[in-house]
Amino acid sequence: MMNHHQKLEFALLPDEYWWGGRVEDGVDMPFGVSAFQQDLWSLKGNQGMPLLVSNKGRYVWSEQPFVFDIASGKMSVHNSHALPGDILYGEGHGDLRGALREASSRFFPPQNLMPDPLLLTAPQYNTWIEMVYEPTQSKVLHYAHSLLEHGFPPGVLMIDDSWMEDYGDWRFHPGRFPAPEVLAEQLHELGFKVMLWTCPFVSPDSGVFRELSAKGYLVRDRSGETAVRPWWNGWSAILDCTNPEAVAWYRSTLDTLVVQVGVDGFKFDAADPEFYREGDISAGSATPVEHCRSFSMIGTHYRLNEYRASWKTAGLPLVQRLRDKDHRWEGTGLACLIPNGLAQGLMGYAFVCPDMIGGGEILSFNAADFELDPQLFVRFAQCSALFPMMQFSAAPWRLLDKTHWELCRESARLHVQMAAEIEQLARHAAQTGEPILRHLAYSFPQGGYEMVKDQFMLGEDILVAPVLRKNAESREVVFPPGQWAGEDGRLIEGPSRRQVEVSLSVLPWYRRQ
Repeated sequence: MMNHHQKLEFALLPDEYWWGGRVEDGVDMPFGVSAFQQDLWSLKGNQGMPLLVSNKGRYVWSEQPFVFDIASGKMSVHNSHALPGDILYGEGHGDLRGALREASSRFFPPQNLMPDPLLLTAPQYNTWIEMVYEPTQSKVLHYAHSLLEHGFPPGVLMIDDSWMEDYGDWRFHPGRFPAPEVLAEQLHELGFKVMLWTCPFVSPDSGVFRELSAKGYLVRDRSGETAVRPWWNGWSAILDCTNPEAVAWYRSTLDTLVVQVGVDGFKFDAADPEFYREGDISAGSATPVEHCRSFSMIGTHYRLNEYRASWKTAGLPLVQRLRDKDHRWEGTGLACLIPNGLAQGLMGYAFVCPDMIGGGEILSFNAADFELDPQLFVRFAQCSALFPMMQFSAAPWRLLDKTHWELCRESARLHVQMAAEIEQLARHAAQTGEPILRHLAYSFPQGGYEMVKDQFMLGEDILVAPVLRKNAESREVVFPPGQWAGEDGRLIEGPSRRQVEVSLSVLPWYRRQ
């Protein structure tokens, strides 16, 4: 049953818990344990959906961002910023899986399309931490050769920021990349596919800026002037992705790189709602989150894609990477990979990727008190190994001793070992909208596993319990009903809780028999 409301308020059921809204709030999920409020107008740094789903088979949906508040056993929901539009409430769908499947089929049906399988079946490699703003043709080629020399399997190689002339001028910088078509050919021969970083920003005082501004392809502020906004790399104008002509210009520019250089796809960064303003003028009337969504839709034209910020794009064949993580155990580091990854799946984002192994937040690496933790690096790799995707950036062999970097390589090899199953799960997700990375409460709705957020299921039959604490010698693993076989061949009968030994070389994972 589904009802339409302008404002919604209802009592929580006994032992009812909720997920949804912003992926970055995954660490606070499930909602219903304590008071929580969020306005989905604010989507800083990650993916979002105007969706809430409950373990009691209920859901809330609106086409617009909404504010929700859970306190004192009640949920209240109303549209944000007085935006028009109904809030839809559904119930009677059994459990968490039933609620998500019902919402998915109604509001963001799967397209039976998936990203390029190589993104899932092999590790990804990104130049960001290794090269930051100084990638060059020789550095990229050396990085690729070094990966293979150290026994890492080839996969997708992403050339990050500053390969190009300028923001908005998406041509290879001739000083840093004198022969990009040769580089692409060499990387292909080594077994890699090539992605390039790109964004909707356009540097002011450039020829491209003057051209696009004259054509009306840039977002304008409420006064009618071309908007120039601060972002992490300075001040830039923003391509108006609600303008079909601007999008056609952008796609043509990217397609030229595909055809003439041999590039295989693109990492689409930025377009976070925070860079837009209420009252901005664009070709299509759009809120900040709708601008974000318009940029995301461009990625559907490329099977090799990646996004860090998205709004309402569940069900589409887009890779969604968690926002940049710090090189630390707690807080915004390793500890949030699993809960936020689980949140992605429960919002309909099936093709998920954790952040770069060891952490992708460059400010964390550049901090005055930065100290590399080899053990953390290894556990980061292990936690990522049985996610649908995993991504390296900082070179393990450069930062770590042989013992530690070889353990990272073993995680990469485990991912490849599981490649066929991961790809099969991805195809299932493309057809059904079901998560690849699943919450235990999704797969075992009667087990009371709602609060377990340091473990996950890869599909229905693989239980993964990464080590998330420094110097851990053991960890508790929650085993759902069934028989579970570890890598040592031992069978564990569930439901049960067991302490398992976790030396640094051990990633606890189990297959249902």
